[in-house]
Formats: sequence, structure tokens, C-alpha cells
Amino acid sequence: MNTLKAVLAASTMLSVVTTASAVDLEVTHWWTSGGEAAAVAEFAKAFDATGNKWVDGAIAGGGNTARPVMISRITGGDPMGATQFNHGQQAAELVEAGFMRDLTDLAEQEGWRDAIEPSSLLDSCTLDGKIYCVPVNIHSWEWLWLSNKAFEDAGVPVPTNWDEFVAAAPALEKAGKIPLAVGSQSWQIHGVFRVLLISLAGPEIYQKVYGEKDAEVAAGPEIAKIFKAADDARKMAARSNVQDWNQATNLVITDKAGGQIIGDWAQGDFQVAGEVAGEDYTCLPGLGVGKALETGGDAFYFPSVDDPEISSAQDELARVMLDPEVQVAFNLKKGSVPVRGDIDQSAANDCMKKGLAILEGGGAVPSQEQLMSPDIINQINDLMTEFFSTPSMTPEDAQQRFAGIIGSAS
Repeated sequence: MNTLKAVLAASTMLSVVTTASAVDLEVTHWWTSGGEAAAVAEFAKAFDATGNKWVDGAIAGGGNTARPVMISRITGGDPMGATQFNHGQQAAELVEAGFMRDLTDLAEQEGWRDAIEPSSLLDSCTLDGKIYCVPVNIHSWEWLWLSNKAFEDAGVPVPTNWDEFVAAAPALEKAGKIPLAVGSQSWQIHGVFRVLLISLAGPEIYQKVYGEKDAEVAAGPEIAKIFKAADDARKMAARSNVQDWNQATNLVITDKAGGQIIGDWAQGDFQVAGEVAGEDYTCLPGLGVGKALETGGDAFYFPSVDDPEISSAQDELARVMLDPEVQVAFNLKKGSVPVRGDIDQSAANDCMKKGLAILEGGGAVPSQEQLMSPDIINQINDLMTEFFSTPSMTPEDAQQRFAGIIGSAS
């Protein structure tokens, strides 16, 4: 039995924990693509093995669609048992208002501080010294996914970096391919810009702009180069008429597009399609030149309820999500990296190994959600969407507006 099969088999053999009373626990999330559904099934299977029941509350449309629904339910008195948010400030107001459970005692009992790496992930779950969420994965945005066959059809080598990718665009166009697939949702377009910034300008410039909110740097020559690269990207994506990220990924999987800039969660859909990393598709972390990856990802919060049986089931789910075997099984299908630093990662595929090498080499940088408020992120999302959809907007005009948003956040 190979390592991957052994890990997955072990995840189905978790000892069943007998609870005082089995609980149906509704878990809301926005994981609805093929790869995401396969990953979340690992959590559900492991939780069901405790004697409780995972009640799936998937909300289609991605985080920007799902989050308002989740928040409305929690504040409106109809909370779910557990809910997904990204690491960072998305749930801060709910925590401050007392809607979320304090998990500090459980975290100390289970040794989360010793197991979870990097420590910034648990720090993002912490407010006033208390822990309110369970990080479940490390996702990084800084990836360029390439269809090997699309470049073969175009008669050009598979690129090894961003400049080669841009140079190959005319050949892809001539062969009837979309050079760059990008979904039309604002968070995807902003993601493309942010990847360009971190990978081409470097993590120091990223930290100054997104972390220190330095409007002068945002208006300066380093970011001007990034807006020029973003101008190249919008031209390459002009015929990418899809909305969801997984629709754009499918254009790469089916060799209709040369590449896509999107996070490592795309790996899940490549795997579901039977694609093999390094053979059918190529992954370029940092666009082939950068050595830094955002360490964002997903975390689960547990709304406060006046029911000890539900609270007990919530604790059980939190334990399950951080179980070493479940962590491996879930993240292999999700395309992300486990949050535990004490697990066997020998089953990692070619792309996961590249990501792990960068993280282990000190290339982790905080995600935008860890550095900025949702309001500022949404303002940048809107600007980037307008820039990509408005050819008459110059890179210079867009940069000026971007610097203004950064300045307002300081």
C-alpha cells in the first residue's frame, strides 16, 4: 500500500468516540467545487465516526456570497453549529459582540500552540489573549497553473516564469487559446494583482503596502511596475468570460486556456479531473520567480449556544479537524498545506512539495485578511475589477486610486 493510500485508509479508521448523546451539527462553508467537496467529505466522515452527525450547510457562490448569510444567521438568532471564515479579521466583530465561543481551554488541553505552524495562524484566531477559532489549512495565492498541452498546441515551451508566460501569449492566441483564465469575481481579480505584487515586487514591498499601509510606497515606482504587469494580465484575460474560480480552472484543465493565477486550492480540481502535477499541468509558485507565499487559509468558528450537548459536539468537531490523520486526508484533497507541523507529509504531490519548500525556507508572509479590514479589502477588490473591465483606465490612474485607498487605511 503506498503512503497516500495508507494515510487515507487510516483516516477512515479513527476510533469511534461514544458521546452522551449524538448530535446533528450543522456546519456552514463555501466549499462547493469538486475538489472542495471531496475535501470536506473527509471532515464529515471523521466527525460522523465520533457518533455525531455532520449536517452539511454548503453555500454556493464563494466567501463573498456566503459570509453575509452566515453573519446574518448568527446575529439573527439562528446560529449553525460551526462555520467557516478565513483567518484574520472577518469574524472580529462577531467575537467582540460575544457571538462566538471561547476555545482557549480546549486549545490548551489539546496543545494547539505547540502543534500549529506558523504561529501566526493561531494568532489570527486570538483576540485579547483568547482563542476563538480552529485553523484547518494553509492556503497560498501565489501560484500560476499552466496547461502543458495548451503550450504544446501553441508550439511554444511551457513557461518557467511570468515573463516567459507573457511572451507566449501571442502564440496561445494564434492557437485559439485564452492566455490567462480569470474569473470575473472581484476577489479573484484582486488576487491576481496581489500575486503579481508579492512575487514580482517582493514580500518587503507587500508588507509596506498591505501591512504598514504606506501610501507613498503604494504610489511609487515599484508598484507602478506591478500595475504595468496587471495591464498585461488584463489584456491576456480579455476573453476569459467565466465567473467562478473553478470555471477558470476548468479552462486550464481542458487545455482551452494557457494558465490561471489562483490559490493552491485549484489542485483539488486538477486531482478530481485525473490530472497529474508535473505531467499534465505545471505549477509555478511565486510565478516562477518569487520565494514568498501568503499563509492565509480557512478556520472554523463555533457560535455560542446555551446547550451543553451542542457545545460538546462542537468541541469534538474541533478535535477532529486538527487530528493529524484527518489533517493529511483533508489537505491532500483540498490542495492546501496542513496546519500541524508534526505530521507525515511524505504523501505530498509535486506542487505541495514546492510550496512546503518555500514555507520551510522562511517564505511565509501574512495574508491580506490578517493585515487589512474587510472594508479596505473590498475597496481594493472593486478597484481591480473596474481596472480589468475598463480598458480605458490607465495603469497610472488605477495606481493613484490604489494609493488613496491604502492611505485611507493607515
